[in-house]
Amino acid sequence: MEGQTVREQKKQRRRLPGWVKTLLTVLITLVVSGGLWCALLGRGGLAMVETYLLARFAFVETDVDLGRAVDEGLSAFVSGLGDRWSYYLTVEGYQATTQRRANSYVGVGVTVDYTREEGLLVQSVTVDGPAEQAGVVAGDVITAVDGASVAGEARRQGTELILGEAGTAVVLTLLGEDGATRDVTCVRAVLRSSSADGRMLEGNIGCVRLENFYSGAADSFREEVDALLEQGAEGLIVDVRGDPGGYITELEEILDYLLPEGPVFTHRPRWWFERVRQSDADCVDLPMAVLVDADTYSAAELLAAQLRESTGSPIVGVRTSGKGYSQITFPLPNGGGVGLSTATYCTGGGHSLIGEGIIPDVELELAEGAALGGGEDNQLQTAMELLGN
Repeated sequence: MEGQTVREQKKQRRRLPGWVKTLLTVLITLVVSGGLWCALLGRGGLAMVETYLLARFAFVETDVDLGRAVDEGLSAFVSGLGDRWSYYLTVEGYQATTQRRANSYVGVGVTVDYTREEGLLVQSVTVDGPAEQAGVVAGDVITAVDGASVAGEARRQGTELILGEAGTAVVLTLLGEDGATRDVTCVRAVLRSSSADGRMLEGNIGCVRLENFYSGAADSFREEVDALLEQGAEGLIVDVRGDPGGYITELEEILDYLLPEGPVFTHRPRWWFERVRQSDADCVDLPMAVLVDADTYSAAELLAAQLRESTGSPIVGVRTSGKGYSQITFPLPNGGGVGLSTATYCTGGGHSLIGEGIIPDVELELAEGAALGGGEDNQLQTAMELLGN
C-alpha cells in the first residue's frame, strides 16, 4: 500500500496542472492557425492584419477613426491592383450602388432640368408617384425645397435636397405656369425607374435609348421595342450613349431578343469554364443602327459590337471605352463592398474590346450644345439617314 502511494505521487508530479494544459492548447492552436492564415493570406496579408491590430491596440491616439482609415486603406489596396475597373465602396457607396442597380430610387417622382433661373423645371411627373399625388404637374418650377432656395446657382443641389429616406416628408415650393406660388408636401417613396425609353421618328424609324443594363433592363427594352413594332417601325436605332453597362444576364437577354441564331457572347471567368451564349432563331427582323460615345461602357459597348458582328448594323458616334473585364461586387463585413474583375468577355465570335473599344463606322462628334435625342443631335440624324437608304 505504501509503495502504491509513492508511485501515485510520482505520477501526479508528472501530470501538468490544468492551466498549463490550457495554455499549451491555446499556443498550439495559434501556431497551427497562424500557419494556415499565413498560407492563405501570405506575408502581405498578415502585415495588413497586424497593422490594423497595432493601430487599434498600440496607437497613441485612442479616439482615432479606424473606420475612415480602413476605407482609405481598402481603396488604396484595390487601386494598387492596377485595374481601372475594380473598385472599393464605402458603406454609403455600397448602399447607393445596390439601390441604383435595382433601378429604383427614393424620391418624389419628378424629372427636372436646370434651364430656368427660378429653379428646377418639372419636365414630367411619375404616374401615381408622391409628386403627382401632391398636385405637382409638368411645367411647374420648384423654387425651394423645405424652405431652402434652389434658384440660380443652387439649382444643381436641388435634386439632392429632394432625395431622402422613404416615408419622410419634403415641402416643395412651386411656381406654376399661371405665375402663382404654392407649397405642396410630398412623402418620399421607393420608385422604380425604367431603363429604356422608345419613340417613333420620321420615316417609321424607331429609337430606343437604353440607360443601363441593371435589374429589369431587358424587360424594359423589350417592351419599348415591341411597342414600336406595333406602331409599324421599319428600322431601329439603339442609343447607348452614356450607358455604363450593368448585368451580364440583362445583356444576354437583349442580345437573344434582338439577334438571329448564333453565338452572341463569350464569358471567361478565372475560376470556371468558358461559356458561349447562343441566341435562338427568334429575332427583331429590322435594319438597325447603334449610337455610342466615349461613355459607352461594358455591356452597352458589347451590345453595339455584337449587333455589328451579327447583322452588320452600322455604329455612329465616337470611339468607346474599351472595357473587356466583368466584375463581381462582394459585400464586406464593414458594410462596404469591393468590386473585382473576375472574368474577361468578348463577342460571340471571340473579339475582345480590351484597350481597343469600338471604332464607329461613322466617327462623328456630337454637335456643340446639342442635347441627346434633340433636334440638333447630328449623330441621331446620321443614324436615321443610314437606315433610310
